[in-house]
Amino acid sequence: MTNKVAILGTGSWGTALASTFAENQNNDVIIWGISSDQIDDININHQNKKYLGDSKLSPNLKATADMASAVVNANIILFVVPTKAIYDVAGKLNNVLIQLQNSQNHNQDQQQKIIPIIGHATKGIEANTFKRISQMINEATFESLGALHIKEEDLFFLAGPSHAESVVAHAITLVSIASPNQQNAKFVQQALANKNFRVYTNTDIVGSELAASLKNVLAIAGGIIKGLNMVDNTQAALVTRGLVEMKRFGVAMGGQNTTFDGLAGLGDLIVTAMSPNSRNFRAGLQLAQGKTLEEIQTEMGMVIEGIANTKAIYDLSQEKNINMPISTSVYNILYKGQKVEEAIDELMARKLTSE
Repeated sequence: MTNKVAILGTGSWGTALASTFAENQNNDVIIWGISSDQIDDININHQNKKYLGDSKLSPNLKATADMASAVVNANIILFVVPTKAIYDVAGKLNNVLIQLQNSQNHNQDQQQKIIPIIGHATKGIEANTFKRISQMINEATFESLGALHIKEEDLFFLAGPSHAESVVAHAITLVSIASPNQQNAKFVQQALANKNFRVYTNTDIVGSELAASLKNVLAIAGGIIKGLNMVDNTQAALVTRGLVEMKRFGVAMGGQNTTFDGLAGLGDLIVTAMSPNSRNFRAGLQLAQGKTLEEIQTEMGMVIEGIANTKAIYDLSQEKNINMPISTSVYNILYKGQKVEEAIDELMARKLTSE
């Protein structure tokens, strides 16, 4: 049986996942985006030069600016757009799904409606409301999902230590798909896994989504450490104590403790907090080198999720009285203009305690 897979978003990670899906012969994959240049580049050159340079994509991958043609009869729909675009794209999907359903209702030849499995690979939390991405998608697509009998617990989230540049280069990569609906998770697992891309499943979408957001904040701290030419001792300390913060916050918000020891937690934290392939790491690196936040965002040209994540996590930790010293220091640097060296001194001068 052929699976139709629709990827929403032509950024680096969306493109890498779409290409990986397309490498598996049982998948018919279409990626949707709004940039005609990127769509042409994918369809004609099998590249996405804007985000992935000269990396070659699967020749089986197709791109379109027409969302309806991308998602019609799709078995899997995967959001891979920035947090700030989720409501807009999910609202468009809502309208498209309703229109397609109405069209199918009038088509006498339609024997069986295909109910899509919907998920995302976006690592963020909405500012002010503190909603996770799956909550945002469910809220924005309530009408269409309700009509299709899809519940919030049927959504899935894909995460793990996986830089897009490495994935399209066929580096051995392991990720996890989190969903309370394990039947859905296993369906996506089978469609995506191949010899270079191993996929696990877990049931903890709450913990997985929170871990992905928290590691973005810690990755900024990792970049700062590198920018100050600190050594492996300090990087190891950041990962170890950062993981403690991730667990403390995530469990308080309903995640499972063991999730943070897995691919969505520790795995993603290691790869993002220690690698220049991470935008958040590069942002921290440049902060340590004296650049302003505005300069960094302009030069990067891509969304740095950790900046908004930092504020959301800080605000929520303050509201829930969760102790988050490293994340608070990153917040003070980004939003209060605290000097990097001063923030580090404050961290090291805190009252001594046990692990």
